[in-house]
Parts: sequence; C-alpha cells; structure tokens
Amino acid sequence: MNLYPLKFDPIFQYRIWGGNKLKTFLNKNISTDHIGESWEISDVSENQTLVSNGPLKGRTIRDLINTFKGDLVGKKVYERFGTEFPLLIKFIDAKTPLSIQVHPSDELAKERHNSFGKNEMWYIMDAEKDAEIIVGFEKETNIEEYQKVLKEDKILDLLHIENPKKGDTYYIPTGRVHAIGAGILLAEIQQTSDITYRIYDYNRVDTKTGKKRQLHTSEAIDAIDFSVINSYKTSYTKKRDFKNELVNSKYFKTNFYTLTKNRSFDYTNLDSFVILICVEGTFEILELNKNIKVIAGETILIPANIAKISLLTTNTSIIEVTL
Repeated sequence: MNLYPLKFDPIFQYRIWGGNKLKTFLNKNISTDHIGESWEISDVSENQTLVSNGPLKGRTIRDLINTFKGDLVGKKVYERFGTEFPLLIKFIDAKTPLSIQVHPSDELAKERHNSFGKNEMWYIMDAEKDAEIIVGFEKETNIEEYQKVLKEDKILDLLHIENPKKGDTYYIPTGRVHAIGAGILLAEIQQTSDITYRIYDYNRVDTKTGKKRQLHTSEAIDAIDFSVINSYKTSYTKKRDFKNELVNSKYFKTNFYTLTKNRSFDYTNLDSFVILICVEGTFEILELNKNIKVIAGETILIPANIAKISLLTTNTSIIEVTL
C-alpha cells in the first residue's frame, strides 16, 4: 500500500480553563463545555490519534511507523526515535488562564517519567484585547527569592508578562516558566510528552472534581531555568508567498507561509516527515486524482517518501513543521 498525505481525527481534551473557540473559531465538532485542547497528531499513550482519510483510515501513527518505518518519518528520524513519533500538535483555547508551569528537560523527564522532555512553541491565532501570556522571568532571581514569593502568592511579581497579537510566536524551551492567559487561541508544536509541572494555579477549584488541582512545587525546582533574556518573542519575517523561518531547534523546525497563489514544495533533500498546520484560510493538496482539502484548524502529515507536493490556494497561512 502506498503512503499519501494523512489527516487525523483530533482528540478533544477537557480543561478547567477551556472555552468554546475550538468549536466557534475552528469549527471543531465539539458538544461539551470546557474543551481546552484539540490534539491534532498525537502518539501519547492512551491518546493516539487515528487516521481519518484514505485506505489507512483508523490506524494510529505508531502503527504506521511499525509498518512503513523511514518511509513515513524519514530514515534518520526512524534511527533516532524508532517507532515513537516525536511531535505532538495541538490547538489550545484558553477562556481563563492556564496554571503557571514549567516543563522538564529530556534528561529530567527520562529519569523521572521515562518520557521525552517538552520543548514547545506557540503561534498566536487569536488574542482578545488585553489578553496576556507569561513567559520567563522579568528580573534576575534565585531559588530562595522564588520560593519566598511563591509561598506568599506573589509569584507574578517575578514573571515577564506580554500582550500577544495574532501572528506572534514564542519558543518555550524546557525550564522556562510560562502560562497562556485568558482569551488566547493558539497552535502549539511540542515534543511528544504530557509532562507538566504546575507551579501556581490561582488557588482555583475545578468544578468538575470539586478540588484544587495538584501542584508540583518540589519537582519544578530542579526543572526551572532562572535566567532572563532580552526578548522572549520569536522574531520572523512575514513576506507573502515566501518561506519565513520561525523556530529552528534540534527538536523541531518550523516555517511560516502566507500564500496568495498556488505553490509547489520540493522535499527531495529532506529526510523527514512534514506537517502542515493550516492557521488561516484553506488549501488543497494535489494527490493523484483526488484533492485533499485542509481548512483553518486542520493539520496534515506528508510522509517522508513523498518528495514533492502541490498546493492549490488563493489565500492561506500555514505553519510547516519538520524535524
């Protein structure tokens, strides 16, 4: 059986802070409240997305890697990760703020959880007026001061807060304290991991359980990077019909395209799968005699053994993800 561009059925995740923009803004088929995350492509245990199109419909990405190996993910990727798919793609809708949190490095996550770490990036798809995000520290600090303000419920005094706009991008390496604020819809690209250390959760109670959510105060100490940097936002060009580099890391590489006309992509020299995330507009991929349509809020995976693709579009914005 030949590989082809693969779409997946998303997995919707209840979150205490979730809203309704995944349904109203991205047209997700959601019937319950407080859905905060749509996992578009996932190999996380017990949350593996299933192919939704073509002859491979119903199969997980882990199953496909077992069958197709490097033809699906790329030879070097297969040598590095085996049958584990290294990335998790999400859309996130925050009606209220997420907890202030941090993610462990590969080394710490492997030691404690037998998991990948969680380097990630955010692309802001929509931000309400005065919406905020927390990313990193505002001023130099140390463990002693951090523990003191955390105990006094004054952790916000140490943290860097920004008002993001549509199109803003942030790379969140492991160790960087962060939180998505209320009124934000974003696309998230991350390592395949569901390990999060909550530092502070505003003392709120989950109405679904009637309890406060667990904090990971002691675990987070060893994971936090206390350094301060000049700018937390990723700077990138936004030229139309051009490859605009977003994030280039050893965990994933991302580019941004705003396309106003049809475009061909040549991946002949790329030994990796490609993920295309449609963040605005629509496009179609020419595949044999049947076009595959992708709309805003959808994601498609191009197997590594497909060297060239052509997109039909007159107006779309796309994040391209590779390893």
